[in-house]
Formats: sequence, C-alpha cells, structure tokens
Amino acid sequence: MNKKWKLLLLTATAFAVLSACTSNKITSDEAVQAEKQATEQVKDQDQKDNGDTTSKEQNDGSTAQQVTPDNLLDTLTNGSKDAIYNQFTPDMKQAVSLEDFKASADSFLKGVKSWKQVVDAEMNGLTEHAWTDDTGTKGILAYFTEDHQIAGLSITLLESHPDTDNKLTKTEFQFPMKGEMYVFWGGHSVLENYHYEHETQRYALDIVQTKDGASYQGDAKDNASYYAFGQPLYAAADGTVVEIKNDIEDNVPGVMNPEEPAGNYVVIDHGNQEYSITGHIKKGSVAVKKGDKVKQGDHIGDLGNSGNSSEAHLHFQVSDGPDLFTSRSLNIRWADQSQELTRGNTVQGLPE
Repeated sequence: MNKKWKLLLLTATAFAVLSACTSNKITSDEAVQAEKQATEQVKDQDQKDNGDTTSKEQNDGSTAQQVTPDNLLDTLTNGSKDAIYNQFTPDMKQAVSLEDFKASADSFLKGVKSWKQVVDAEMNGLTEHAWTDDTGTKGILAYFTEDHQIAGLSITLLESHPDTDNKLTKTEFQFPMKGEMYVFWGGHSVLENYHYEHETQRYALDIVQTKDGASYQGDAKDNASYYAFGQPLYAAADGTVVEIKNDIEDNVPGVMNPEEPAGNYVVIDHGNQEYSITGHIKKGSVAVKKGDKVKQGDHIGDLGNSGNSSEAHLHFQVSDGPDLFTSRSLNIRWADQSQELTRGNTVQGLPE
C-alpha cells in the first residue's frame, strides 16, 4: 500500500476498536477515560471559539460553513480543507499538521468520480460515516461528536478478497447469543470490519448490546454498566470443545490486556476443519471443559471484558484451525441468511 495515501487519524472516541486481538493494530480508543478527556477538550475548544457551532474561523480570518457528514465529501473534494481541519478535535490537530492533511487528501482524491455511503452508525454520542469510491478501492471513514467536532478521519486504500468472501463454511451456524445484538465490527472491508485486513481474523465479528444508541448506562468504568456484560453465550453449532481459558481477569473498561489478546475463550471443533472461537468471556464463567461434546444452543459461558478488549463484547469467528493467530478465518454460513451481520446492523439471536 502506498503509505502517502494512508492517513489514519482516529482519536479517543466511543467507536472503540473493541477487540484488538492482533497486537499491532492501531486503535481508535485507548480508554474510556481518554474518551471523556477528549470530550472535555472539545468543550474547551468550543469555548475558545466563543461557542460558535455554525461557522469556524479559517487561518485567513474568513468564515466557512460548518462541515457536516452531509457535506464532508464535497468540502474535502471541492471546498476548503482548512474548514475541515478547523473542526478537528485538539487531539486530531496535535496528531497531524494542516499541511500534511492537505497533501495526503489531495493525493488520495485524484481520479475519484463519485462516492457511495456504506456506514451510517451512532453510539455513545458519536456518529460514524464511511464511504467508498466508484471503484471500491478507496475509502473514507469519519467520526463526528455531538458538538460537531471531527474526532476521527481515515482515508485509505481498500483491498478485497473475493475468493474467500464468496466461500462459506460447510457448517451452518446459529448466532451464539439470545435477544437483539448490535454488530460493532463486521463486513467485507476495513471500513466495516477492522479485522478484514488480517487473514487470521478476516471474517470475525465484534458484537455489543445497545439501548437507545448506547452500549452502557451509568459508570463507564464499571463492567456492570455495559448491557452486554454477563450475557450468556451458546455453542453456535454441534461439536467438541478443544481449547478453553477461564482465568483471565476482566478489564476495567478502557484498560486493555494485550498480553492475553483473546482473554478467556472457548474453541469448538465442528468437523471439516472448522473451529468456532468465542473470545473475551467473563472470568470463571466458562461452563464447558476440554473434550466435552456440545450441541448447538448449549450454554458455554458468559460474555465478559477479558483480553485486549476496551468494553464488554463478543468476539466470534470461525477458522480452519484451533489457534486464533495461525489459522485462517472463514466466512460463516449462518442459518438465517436474511440477517446482515455487517457494521451498524442489529442481529436477532437465538430465541429467548
């Protein structure tokens, strides 16, 4: 990949990279506390700008119309990049200079004729928007705060893997939870699923539970505040348990554990060289042991926040081997193919 076309500016936001099971992945969220700090910085910046949310002062003293998700692409292509930069959060401005931002954007945008929106999501007070160009080879990802600041912006080349995208597992899987859940990461591009660039996790899913556009209520540093924490997990298909881990502490939300990326987990052999891997399980809740035969729908543990995880969520994938880091991720054949398990969608799990 041409590095000058790779501008990744993701600051502390509620759109956390929930499951950094690969230790070399840049994350958009270092901690919940950092998120709060960033929000305060945004408020401080707003005060410095005299509370003006309808226009921003440019370097030459003129004013520019507020940049919104609706006009971001047009502004980026035909308007003032200064106006976009002026709406960056303080952390964003510290991460990149205006000159570097302009140079990267100008180079990236050459030859683009049109854009198609592929993500429009909202959680914990932030909105996320993503677009691909007409060729499907370039993508833009942007994060906006409630105070109209741009908290993250990614412009990147996109790769596709049609050979594996179109090949499904022989095993038919049920979603391994009950009730309605939210697909935080899932899909066939890095815009929808940050796992996609890694062959070992290409088709992995990160799942949370939300209510009224939020994944938690109350103290953001308390696992019990997160709707997903403690929810039961089930075997997604019949098989034999081949690996478990059950003694990793659950993190304080925002404080991840890169030494044990998957946290507590259950690996099930479903035959045909297909293994489901359920990660970030709550400490002490694993309800099966190595060698157990399980049926689809059997309780295997409870969802937690162990491992390289910023908040309670499920990491689920199917691979061609039992090792998360050396096996290839497989595209899952779901029993209910009417449900799209892609970024921003809700999925209906097993019957209550």
